[in-house]
Amino acid sequence: MEILICIKQVPDDSIEVKVDKVTNLPIIDAIDKTVNAFDTYALEMAARFKEANGGEITALSIGKDSAKDALRSCLSVGANKAFLVRDDVFNDSDAIETSYILAKAIAYLEEKNGKKYDIIFCGKETTDSTAGQVGCQLAEQLDRGLITNIIEINPAAAGISAKHETEEGYIVIESVLPAVVTITKPNYDPRYPTIKNKMAARKMAIDEIKAADLKDIDNSKIGESGVYVKTLKYYEPPKRQAGIKIKEEKCEESTLKAIAMMVEAKVI
Repeated sequence: MEILICIKQVPDDSIEVKVDKVTNLPIIDAIDKTVNAFDTYALEMAARFKEANGGEITALSIGKDSAKDALRSCLSVGANKAFLVRDDVFNDSDAIETSYILAKAIAYLEEKNGKKYDIIFCGKETTDSTAGQVGCQLAEQLDRGLITNIIEINPAAAGISAKHETEEGYIVIESVLPAVVTITKPNYDPRYPTIKNKMAARKMAIDEIKAADLKDIDNSKIGESGVYVKTLKYYEPPKRQAGIKIKEEKCEESTLKAIAMMVEAKVI
C-alpha cells in the first residue's frame, strides 16, 4: 500500500498572534513553527493503517527550508520518506494554487516511482488559515475519489471504508483506490517520537522538488500573480470584556436582575 500525506508547517497555535500596527501583518517570525495539528492526526491515522495493513508512507510539504523540521517530525513518527516542494516562484500561493502545485508534485513522484499512491491523507484544514479546501481541491486536480472529515479508515472490498463525521453523527463511506481523504480529530492522539527515532530522522534525506522538475506547470497558476483569494486586511479579534457581577441578597433577586439586564441588552 503506497500512502502519501500532505503536511504544512504552521506557527504554534497555542501562541497568541499580534498584528503589526505599521505593516498590518501578523507577527509570526518569533513564534515556533510546528506541524499543523490536523496533519498530525492524519499522519497518526496513516501510520496505524500502515501498521495494520503494510505499506510505506511518504510525507510531502510545500515551504521554505525550515519546513524540513516539520518533515523530520513526520519521519520520526511513522513516515518512511519525505519531500519538500521548495521554490521561490511558489511563494504567496493561495489554496487553489497550493492544490495545483501538490498535484503536480504528486504526479512527479508517481512517475518517478512508477506507481500511484493508493491513499493520500490530508488534514481537514490548517490552523493558520482554516480554509479547509486544499484536500478537496487536490482530489479534483488528481481526478480521484474523496472522503472528507474522517475519524477512522479501514480496507474494504472496493478499496477503503471510512467513517465520515457530520453534525448529526457518522456516515460510513466506501471508495475505490486511489483516493484522497481528509482527517478530522479521531478518538486518539498522535504518538510522540522516541529519542531513537528522532535521531534516525535527523540522518534521513529530504529531497527537494523545484518548479523545473514539475511537468507542464502553468506559471499563471502559481505564486502571487495567480491567486484567486487575496487578503485585504489582518486584524486582531476584539478582547473579551470583563463580566458584570450581580450580588443581590437573594438568589431570586440576582436571577431577576440578570434577566432584566439581558432584556435591556436585547439578547433575550
